Amino acid sequence: MYWLQQHRSQVGFTLLELLISIGIIFLLMSLALPSYGNYVDRTNNVLAAKDIVMIELMIERFYLDNNGYPTSLADIGYENMTDPWGNTYEYLRFDEDTKRGEMRKDKNLVPVNDDFDLYSKGKNGTTSKPFTSAPGRDDIVRANNGRFVGLASDY
Repeated sequence: MYWLQQHRSQVGFTLLELLISIGIIFLLMSLALPSYGNYVDRTNNVLAAKDIVMIELMIERFYLDNNGYPTSLADIGYENMTDPWGNTYEYLRFDEDTKRGEMRKDKNLVPVNDDFDLYSKGKNGTTSKPFTSAPGRDDIVRANNGRFVGLASDY
């Protein structure tokens, strides 16, 4: 019986070893979670850009079929399509009633498109017309009449 008690005391982890193991696990998690969050953000940005390109193609198809741009995304069946963050995509057709203040603008406050605006409000779900403002920097935008699709901060 003495041998069994002596053997039991030598089996298992001490409290110090257990605390060190838990500390190492938390350290590894604190390094891994921000990297995973950045990966998810980049993936969502790519998905939103892909959606914008697809919607843009449908708008251009509508233009060819009807000799004009749609008045809203409902005309092409995408009024309820949401970006990866759950917000609907924003579309603004430019015509004679469109005011310059309604157009999205670059850092020089020059409109970035002259046919229509199409964008996602991005991760924060808010936006503003100039790309340089804090609410608009994370937007996924279409600029240069479709030659650029991506983060507003990269434009």
